[in-house]
Amino acid sequence: MSGFCTLEGRLALVTGGSRGIGRAIAVELAGAGAQVVVGYRSGAEEAEAVAKEIGGRAVQADVSQPEEAARLVEEAGDLDILVNNAGLTRDGLIARMSDEDWRIVIDTNLGGVFATCRAAARGMMRRRSGAIVNLSSVVGVHGNPGQTNYAASKAGIIGFSKALARELATRNVRVNAIAPGYIETALTEVLPDSVREALLASTPLARLGAPEDVAGAVRFLCSDEASFITGEVLLVDGGLGM
Repeated sequence: MSGFCTLEGRLALVTGGSRGIGRAIAVELAGAGAQVVVGYRSGAEEAEAVAKEIGGRAVQADVSQPEEAARLVEEAGDLDILVNNAGLTRDGLIARMSDEDWRIVIDTNLGGVFATCRAAARGMMRRRSGAIVNLSSVVGVHGNPGQTNYAASKAGIIGFSKALARELATRNVRVNAIAPGYIETALTEVLPDSVREALLASTPLARLGAPEDVAGAVRFLCSDEASFITGEVLLVDGGLGM
């Protein structure tokens, strides 16, 4: 396979790859020629179905546990591409937010990124090549009431990615972040109509994004066409963050 943004011959790991944005990313990278490992915490049947569809493998791991994140990377193999998409929400106003709701979001969304990047970085540095894309959120850039834990985790991913980009640049390993806006997934399906209408009104393109919109951006950042891009935060949000 040749052409624009080809990933032929590369091995990629996508965490949270069983559904939604992660699934779309796995399919997109495989379509570009990459061999893809689908990382997942739960939803084994969905993950196996994605892996079968794209001719890849599914590996179970809870990336909030550093030892499991390390095992996931080890089982995946010598990675050329790491996409950190695994994440969750535990929304609530801060006055009523429990320690557990804070901890699980930070440990999964931010801690998982740290643990998988730490595990993958050594091999990439040794081979002097690699691309890491970490999924942040427009909420990590602008904040959102009722999501202090989620916003903190996603803002942390931005700072982490910039620092790691500086750290790995001399070894030709690139690190970028993508901050999606509101994407049509199971998480946004449950929004009340009034909230949905307000989101559309504040998005210049006047629509929610599709998972494929994010997946195409990930593919680009993983490809040689983006070889001079590192430490960047790409908003895929229909203009919401302008």
